[in-house]
Amino acid sequence: MTEPLILRTVTRTQGANAALKDGSVTPEGISLRFEEVPVLVQAFRRMVRTLEFDVCEMAVTTYLCARSFGVAFTALPVFLVRGFHHSAIQVAIDSGVNSPADLAGRRVGVNRGYTVTTGVWARGILGEFYGVDPDTVTWVRSGDEHVEQYRPPANVVDAEPGSSLEKMLLGGELAAVIGADIADPRVTTLLCDPEGTALDVLRDSGIYPANHLMVVKDEILRSRPDVGHSLFRAFVEAKRPYIDRLAKADPESLAGADRTNWLVAQTTGSDPLPYGLDANRAMLDKLVAYAIVQGILPEAPDLETLFDPATLGMSG
Repeated sequence: MTEPLILRTVTRTQGANAALKDGSVTPEGISLRFEEVPVLVQAFRRMVRTLEFDVCEMAVTTYLCARSFGVAFTALPVFLVRGFHHSAIQVAIDSGVNSPADLAGRRVGVNRGYTVTTGVWARGILGEFYGVDPDTVTWVRSGDEHVEQYRPPANVVDAEPGSSLEKMLLGGELAAVIGADIADPRVTTLLCDPEGTALDVLRDSGIYPANHLMVVKDEILRSRPDVGHSLFRAFVEAKRPYIDRLAKADPESLAGADRTNWLVAQTTGSDPLPYGLDANRAMLDKLVAYAIVQGILPEAPDLETLFDPATLGMSG
């Protein structure tokens, strides 16, 4: 009997992958040796900079940016984490910033790096739906980028050492912040009814934004071309019990990502977490377009080149 291929794997436990993490679903011919990284974004950084893991959950725009610089890993079209980003844009209640138009010519904080996926989606929303040209805003990032080779546009600056986005927002140094998740009664969302607005966009476009996918080291895929196919099938199988539970759940018992996924399923009448390139092409085209406008990607890549060839015809 052939010994299974052992792969060092990082993915945060969540509804759609819980069956993989607890061992009730296993990929054929593969043994996933899960490692827990308490701050998941640190795993992204370690994977991008040193290819430390064999299989790793990864922010989508971090992946797109890393691939543009030739980092040797390839994605599976397994989009584990999705969410709406209308509520990610926050302002101080007494700041006088009442609409997106008020951001032009101002300083806006972005949590961690400029390429963080939530920030890309939120800036895209501001541009597409509210006419905010990203070039008219000074973006103040609270950290650096996972992809060391990336250089942001000239209107992206670093926050002062020791400062925080929350303090700068409440002190009037920033007109707004993105992705900081500030829980303070003096802070509110810039956009009114962000959830309802996001659901309206979903109804019109069919796009439920993805934040994370899975990547595999290229050397693994070269030596074992069956790995991507096997992993994809396992992630699909692991997702099914979660989607079934959501369909039967009392919505009052749900919170966070589970509640949002339930809302998407109710709105669309379909699986809120579709896997596969074809089911996600429109969403990826939108994210790539945002990344180009924002100076994160130089041009649109061929989407087929971003994913393991063994998975291109797969869905689930």
